[in-house]
Amino acid sequence: MKKLISFEKKTIVSAASILILLTAFAQGQNLFVSNGVGSIYEFTPDGTRSTFASGLNQPYGLAFDSAGNLFAADNFNYSIYKFTPDGTRSTFFSSNSIYYSFLDLAFDSTGNLFTDITYGGNILKFTPNGKQSIFASDSKNPWGLTCDRSNNLFVSNQVPAEIYKFTPGGTGSLFASVPYQSTGLTFDSAGNLFVSAINFREETGYIYKFTPDGTRTTFALGLNHPLDLAFDSAGNLFEVDFGSGSIYKFTPDGTRSTFASGLVQPRFLAFQPVPEPATLLLLGLGAVIIRKSRV
Repeated sequence: MKKLISFEKKTIVSAASILILLTAFAQGQNLFVSNGVGSIYEFTPDGTRSTFASGLNQPYGLAFDSAGNLFAADNFNYSIYKFTPDGTRSTFFSSNSIYYSFLDLAFDSTGNLFTDITYGGNILKFTPNGKQSIFASDSKNPWGLTCDRSNNLFVSNQVPAEIYKFTPGGTGSLFASVPYQSTGLTFDSAGNLFVSAINFREETGYIYKFTPDGTRTTFALGLNHPLDLAFDSAGNLFEVDFGSGSIYKFTPDGTRSTFASGLVQPRFLAFQPVPEPATLLLLGLGAVIIRKSRV
């Protein structure tokens, strides 16, 4: 009887440990930001800043793979670098040609990496083993990239201000037009697309929200040269405000606060991935099974 009671207590402790583990991951999602002085900053959820990488030339787009490795597009070095979670850097791709001036980066759910090129308007695709191919061409003036849950790639064109959708097979179509020059793109958990845009004539910026059917509303206005966008795991939207050197945080209802300020030429951002709940649950269940076998 005592043995059975001991087993039940250990099982309860394991379940509680799973809950603590889930909470820790949800609260521990760090934000990474590239800037024009050759660095990548890392911010903890409370806004504490540290330098994750330095010595780059002009880092632009950032994206994490499913294993937690950070990829960074170094625009003037014509390279894409890979950083392991501990900051170790390696070269994923490199060229000596101006036609490989990379801007943004985006992963789909199968591990393919997409990037857009400043000159020529091509969208490149890299398979997980590094094989390169042209995914789409003549996309005018691409800037931002993001993938939805169905692995469709969305691309923001600055001029004309349009958003294009590419199926996994590479078929492109116009998803929506934007009133002003479009820059950053990101999806929320409900499948709504958020787009930042700049009105250079009036020196102001906006964030637009598009429902899956393309209906547009204004989510935020009065920004100063907004660039990239990203959601954290709690559903808060973060925006790079290049003109003010700030990172703004928007709650789901649109309330804005300043997450970080005083940055030099902030450009792109990315949140480190949070393990899927199912993965954490499997890990937790494994711990329970191990505990059971030891009783």
